[in-house]
Formats: sequence, C-alpha cells, structure tokens
Amino acid sequence: MNTVSKAAYLAVRPREGRWILQWKPLHTPVHRRSTGNETPTQANCFRLLEATSRSFTLVIKELHPELLFPVCIFYLVLRGLDTIEDDTSIPVKTKESLLRKFENYIEEDGWMYSGIHEREKDRDLLLQFDSVVAEFRRMKPAYQTIVKEITRKMGNGMADFACKVNDLRTVADYDLYCYYVAGLVGEGLTRLFVISALGSPGLLRDANLHRSMALFLQKTNIIRDVHEDHVDGRYFWPREIWSKHVNSFDDLFKLEYRQQALECSEEMILNALSHVEDCLVYLSCLNEQSVFNFCAIPQTMAIATLELCFQNPAMFEGNVKISKGETCRLMLQSTGDLREVSAVFRVYVGRIQNKCSPADRHFFEIRTACDKIIRFIETTFNSSDTKAVSAPGKAKLEPTNDRPSFNSAGWAVSNVIAIVLYLFLFIVDA
Repeated sequence: MNTVSKAAYLAVRPREGRWILQWKPLHTPVHRRSTGNETPTQANCFRLLEATSRSFTLVIKELHPELLFPVCIFYLVLRGLDTIEDDTSIPVKTKESLLRKFENYIEEDGWMYSGIHEREKDRDLLLQFDSVVAEFRRMKPAYQTIVKEITRKMGNGMADFACKVNDLRTVADYDLYCYYVAGLVGEGLTRLFVISALGSPGLLRDANLHRSMALFLQKTNIIRDVHEDHVDGRYFWPREIWSKHVNSFDDLFKLEYRQQALECSEEMILNALSHVEDCLVYLSCLNEQSVFNFCAIPQTMAIATLELCFQNPAMFEGNVKISKGETCRLMLQSTGDLREVSAVFRVYVGRIQNKCSPADRHFFEIRTACDKIIRFIETTFNSSDTKAVSAPGKAKLEPTNDRPSFNSAGWAVSNVIAIVLYLFLFIVDA
C-alpha cells in the first residue's frame, strides 16, 4: 500500500493510525530482553523467531527472564516440526520418518535439514536449526524434558495424520488433529509455567483448560485460512460439518454456493466458541503479568478474528485478517488484567451475536452459545460494564465498528494529526 493509499485508508478509519501511534507510548513491557550477554546462537534464535512470527516475537521477548529462552526454543522446535508437516513437496514416507525422529534431532549437534521446498517461508529455520539445537542443549534439564516429550508426542501425532490431512471425517478427528498440532503446545507451555512457579499448579489438574486454550487458537487459524489451504490443496474442516452444506468441499469456494459456505463457516465458528469459557478460566490461573500477557494477547486476537470471519464471504475469496490498528488496540487491551480481557471477549462475542438473524440456519445455536459466554463473563468476572474494566491510560473498548463521525468538530484536528504523524513515520521507515 503506497502513501496515497494509506492516506485514503486512514481518512475513513482515523482511529487506525491513532492506535498504531499509541501502541509504543502506552505499552510498558513487564520485562525487556537483554541482549548484552547473548551468545551468537541465542541471537540467531531470536532472528529466526522474528522471521517466523512477528506477533509471537513481541510477546516472547517480554516474558519473564526465567522463561524467555525456554519458550523461544520450544516455539522454534515446534515451528520446525510444523514446517516439515506443512511442506507438501516432501514424500509421505520421508515426512513420516522426519516427524517421528524429530525428538532425537533436537539433541544432535549441528543437525539441520535442507530438504524443505524453497516456497516454504520458514525454510531458513531448518537450514539454521543447528542454532536451535545448541540452545536446547543449554537449557535446564527439566525444561529439556518437557520440550522433548512434547516434540515426541507431536511428531508422532503429525505422522499419524500425514496421510489423512484431507480426510478428517468427524469432529472427533478434527479435535484430535488440533490436539496433536496445538493442544500439545498448550500442555508444554503450561508445564513450563508451572515448573517455573509462574503459573498455578491447578492448571495441570484440569487438562481441558490448557487444551481449550490451544484448540481455540488452532481452530480459529483453520477457519481463517480456509482459502489459503484450499489453494494449497488441503483442507482441515471436518467432513461431518461441511457435508451438511455441500456435496464437495470445493463447492464452498464457488459463488453459487456462497450461502451454504457461510452457513458452514457459522457451524465451524460455533464449534470454536465452545472453548471460550475454559480459556478465560485458564487465564485466571496465571500469576505473573508477562505470562498473562503472553497467553491473553493471542486469545483476544482469536476472538476478534472469529468475529471478522463470521458471515464474511471474503474468507472464501482470499485471506482475511484483522487490521494493524485493531491489532494494536487489542494488544493494549490485553496487557492489563482478566477483567479487561474478559471485556474484550464480551464485546466481540456480542458482535457475533448481533450479526445473527432469525433467518440464519444456526441462529438458535449461535445465540445460545453467545448468551452462555456472556453470562459466564458477567457472572464470573463482573465485567458487564465494559467501561468499568478499562484501567487508566488503557484503550476503551468500543462495541461499534470503527467509523469516524464527520460531524464532530474534533475529528478535523486530532484524527488528521494522527494520520499525518502515521504517514510521516511510514515515510521515514521506508
């Protein structure tokens, strides 16, 4: 997007530039990564982290020093595993062997893998995986054990599904796949939080809590990325759901089946919403602010993404994602306390509910699910008044769409200034 396009975009969405500008001044990291004593391999691991996920890099860098490198290495190990699973150019037998043996590779000095296709965006991670191996071997034995166990479980689970990616027949199959590729991540992170004394031991007593945290994120990604996966010749939506609406999964992307596609996506979103209450309970058990932020930010991004996808035909025509301005706003609203985060959920769930009409095929189920979540939030976290849960200096959550009021006299001053500053920073960065 060029400068003129950015100006036009921000002219009708002035708060976008404002949230982007406010992010750094209003956000105070709980911890800051110190680079002074980092080894070359540690520095390279963070470069690889930044290349694989800018959003996760931000929250990982602000983690408590005790967990900074363990979580970074854990993420890179599993991202390497995921990159192998995603590469459709690797023969199935080769892929299955790599996935099942990956737990051993993370301990093998100098190990790297050059067989990843050039189109894979995280190819460099596996080409430089020797840095990850070096830092894994430097971690505390207790942390190594957790990472190795989760890698073994995930690698074997991915290998089991290597030939079944386009054959998830039931919702139970779908849940099991999501557990292998994401639920185990939640288990591993939770064990790291607890063993480092930065999370309540109660988190491990109810596996549904960390499982729901991970499945909510994974299911949101699967819903959002349906078009991208279709282009790559893959699909993860279970046959049990999509077959109610179309005869062939490919039909979802045909214009004449657009209404059926939207109804199918509603059912997928309804399935994902079933995890929300457990996610909020999980967050209530975190007793260190940086760990809370690390977990809360992806969750609020996920509920915002589901609201964006709900009844949105664009998701079957291309990639959809929340805007940069909304991302900054959500990050500001997710780094306070549980009442603020629950207020974010309350608003986006309310928006999903308000989009429903009695003519919708899943009207009753969606209204009921949203009502249940809202009642849970209002009863458990006492946050029915969203204004009451915003801390001083924090962004206020607005239940309506971000549209300017051109009748406001202040618009011509504050918002135009925000646009000019944003464009100035963009030009300087360029």
